[in-house]
Parts: sequence; C-alpha cells; structure tokens
Amino acid sequence: MMDLNWMIEKSGLKNLHERIQDGQRLQLEEALDLYKTPDLNVLGAMANLANQKKNGKRASYILNRYINYSNYCILSCQFCSFSRKKRDSDGFELSLEQMQSKAREALTLGITELHIVGGLHPSLPFSYYTDMLKGLKEVDNSLQLKCFTAVEILHLAWLSRQSVEDTLRSLKDCGLDSLTGGGAEIFQPEVRKVIATGKESAAEYLDVHRCWHKLGGRSTCTMLYGHVESMKDRLDHLRQLRELQDETGGFCGFVALPYQPENNVIPVKHPPTGNDMLRTIALARLFLDNVDHITAYWVGMGLKMAQVSLNYGADDLHGTIVEEHIFHMAGAGTPQGQTQAAMCKAIREAGREPFQRNTFYQDVSGDTKSNQGSPPALATDQPQ
Repeated sequence: MMDLNWMIEKSGLKNLHERIQDGQRLQLEEALDLYKTPDLNVLGAMANLANQKKNGKRASYILNRYINYSNYCILSCQFCSFSRKKRDSDGFELSLEQMQSKAREALTLGITELHIVGGLHPSLPFSYYTDMLKGLKEVDNSLQLKCFTAVEILHLAWLSRQSVEDTLRSLKDCGLDSLTGGGAEIFQPEVRKVIATGKESAAEYLDVHRCWHKLGGRSTCTMLYGHVESMKDRLDHLRQLRELQDETGGFCGFVALPYQPENNVIPVKHPPTGNDMLRTIALARLFLDNVDHITAYWVGMGLKMAQVSLNYGADDLHGTIVEEHIFHMAGAGTPQGQTQAAMCKAIREAGREPFQRNTFYQDVSGDTKSNQGSPPALATDQPQ
C-alpha cells in the first residue's frame, strides 16, 4: 500500500492537507482546487481523516419511514417527477387515518422517525397539517416527526396567514420535531430559474431554517447536484450553508442528493457518476467543517456506492425508509427500503462500527424508546 504522505506530496495538495490537519478553514478557491484534482483517492483519504477526527470509526443509520401525504402541487419544478395536478389520474392525497395506519405499521418494524413531505397542495387547509402532527403523535408520542421542506413552510405560512416564525411555533406545538433539508437544490439564482421556476429563493430557504434554529429546532441541509450547475455553483451553495451554520449551529447533518435524470424534462449530458458522487461527499466533509455529519443517501447513490463513501468522508447511510416515491418516480433503480441488517452489514464491510441513531444523529442503540428526548441544545436557543 502506498504511503499517504507520498501520495499527497505527488498530488500537489500537501499545503492544503497541512491546513486541513491544522484545523484551518478551506476557502472557496482552495476547495475548487480540491474538486479539480484528478487523484480521487487522495481527496478521499483527506476527507476520511477529517471525518475520523470528528466521528472516529463509527457510522450511523436510522430506522425511519417515509410518508408522502400528497403529490398534488401548485408548482411545476422542471426537475420534479413527483408532483401532479388535480386533473392527473395518478395524483394522491392521504387521509390522517391512512397516515396513522402507516405509522402503526412502521412501529412494528422498530421505526423511530417518520420523514414526511409533500407537494404544495392547492386546497388543503392549515388544519390538515396541524391535525396530521397531533394525530401521528397520538399513535406514539415517542415517534420523532421530521416534516416539511422550507417551501412547504412558506406555503403553510401563507395558508395560516401567520409569519414564518409563528407558523413554525404552531407546528412545533403540535408535535413537529425537525425540519427536513429538502428543497435546497442549488442556491445560485440562474440555476434555480432553470430547474425550479417559482420555487423559494436561496434566501427564503435559509431564512426558514434560521428561524427554526432560533426557536431551538434542528434540521438537516441538502444539495441537489449533477444537472446544470457548475463546480463553483456547488461550492457557493456549500458556502451559504456553512455561513448559516456558523450563525445558528442548527444543522445536524448534510445530505448530498445526486440528480436522477431518467424521468425529468431537464436535458443532462453528464449525470452524476460514481466518481462525482464520491468527490462531492469528500468535498462536503472537508468544506463543511462546522457540520458534524455527512450522510450518503443510498436511495440516490445505491447502497454499494454509499458504502464506499464511508471511506470518502461520509459517516451516515441515512435510513431504512420503507417506502420512497420522489427519487423512484424520477428514475432511481434502488430498492424502496433497506433492512437494518443490510445497513449494519454495509457499514461493517466498510471497516466502520455501525450504530443506530435518532433524528438528531444521537446514538440510541439498544434503547427501547430510542427517540425520546429533545434535540441537543443550541447556543441560540430562546425561551419558549
């Protein structure tokens, strides 16, 4: 096996490696140099060292279930294969009873988190969403509810005729435990116009999460990559996430989402390759020095590639999921869900020690009520 120091010296990245080892923050141009390096193995080794410095040899997974309450949406994002209009025959809308039934079924599998998102429904009232949260907590109060993207929150604020802050307070009072990170896509305005016309701006996305964090909430953040954006667009996206994390400390983890081109109208000449996926995970780990966890989203990458990424900076494989629609309607060929045994096996084969986490990336291995408790305290928490 080649000596890592020799490999780094040969790659011309020695100075950057030393800066990372010293805990110095990467600047945009330095990160771009790393992105461009032809030596993926050196980049991965650097990210792996950075990850082990934060998280040791352990890697996590969560027992969760996805529930999409509806795919009716007033928007028409160009990249989205999930949304439907009321006139479409394959649109759907779940009742509270149907969601409660899915929750009860999930509990028999040991699920600790429900991950719930949907389209911007044209006619459902605000009470539908508050009743949803309260009704799911009635099934089992210990279930952690990770719900809604930033644009859904803006839609709910409009429905409820409240400010974003008051809307988030209302949802939190009804049982919302965490916001999802979905909908970030790419923050660069021109890219956003091409892939998601009419969707919330980067500033609006960040402000929803900022507001949630200031209320003491935690969330994840994401980036959808591999469509029409440039490397600089990706890094600028990561820069804006890093700056908000400096301000609030409210992001538990970052999830890189590879674009699925099969059933989308945006023509993409070069969709994400395995090389690109690993390179993006590694750069996220090195650049997002203030975000503790990097999740490899196996639904978009495939479990084998996600497993490899555990040696390229990732420390989490996401969850069992059970029933995933959004990526699969876009063309993902991965399974609908994974078993706990498969997740643990993948982590062990990558040379890591698996453990079950909760929504906030806390170790809950062996707990009978593993998702009880509150998110880790934030320095910005305010009295409620």
